Amino acid sequence: MQAATPSRTALRVALRRAAHQLYDAPPLVLDDPIAVKILGHDYAEDLRRTPQRPDRPYSIGLRAFLVARSRYAEDLLAAAVAHGVTQYVLLGAGLDTFAHRNPHPHLRVFEVDHPATQAWKRELLLKNNLPAPKNLTYAPIDFEHHTLGEQLRSAGFDATAPAFFAWLGVVPYLTLPAFRATVAWIASLPRGTGVVLDYGQPRHALPPLEQLSHDSLTSRVAQAGEPFHLFFTPPEIAAELHAFSTIEDMGSQEINARYFARRTDALKLLGTAGRLLSARL
Repeated sequence: MQAATPSRTALRVALRRAAHQLYDAPPLVLDDPIAVKILGHDYAEDLRRTPQRPDRPYSIGLRAFLVARSRYAEDLLAAAVAHGVTQYVLLGAGLDTFAHRNPHPHLRVFEVDHPATQAWKRELLLKNNLPAPKNLTYAPIDFEHHTLGEQLRSAGFDATAPAFFAWLGVVPYLTLPAFRATVAWIASLPRGTGVVLDYGQPRHALPPLEQLSHDSLTSRVAQAGEPFHLFFTPPEIAAELHAFSTIEDMGSQEINARYFARRTDALKLLGTAGRLLSARL
């Protein structure tokens, strides 16, 4: 991400989450009444241009992946809260709206992101009359230059208690040392701590047609000033997360079976590049 500007990929993710509310057939995978409101009039035309088109199945598949990963994180968060977790940390929160829909009265939400992206989000919230929830704390950070633990502690995070982390749409943009530093810090927290993340597989691990899609997406994010750096195969990322006691790693087939079975529209994942993973101490 460019240092002085908010994340353009965060906007694209938010547009697809909002499009899901407007254009996909019920039942919604991610029921998010704030997704459209946060974009307001500023991005109404962009949102109008993102309806479902049967001639663009990979665009629909990307939208499916983005709403599924948020739903997956929120499903596992609910399970963690039921087991006593009271801290939820969104790493690279972007325009995520969970804090404005939080059904857990005793859950404190920490949104961690680049200062420019957080300032942009808060401006949109103010402009669109969406007040900040009382249980939300912003923790600005540059993942490549700041220490996550120090930034969170300064925001009031309790490192002596378990927490649940959503690390969505971030891993591909990190360097390997930054990824490992974050994993190590999360793994240092108390038992019961969990994390959900998504990751992409390297080009060589994909079928030929998916390699072309991989090249196209990689080119687009690079042109937006937010290039990809980091990919894993499932065995590689499992090795990186060896400190965690349980891991679930899902590909498109498992995600479709869980969230997109028996739908009446074309919303589903295509290909094998993107994966969802959860891990617990």
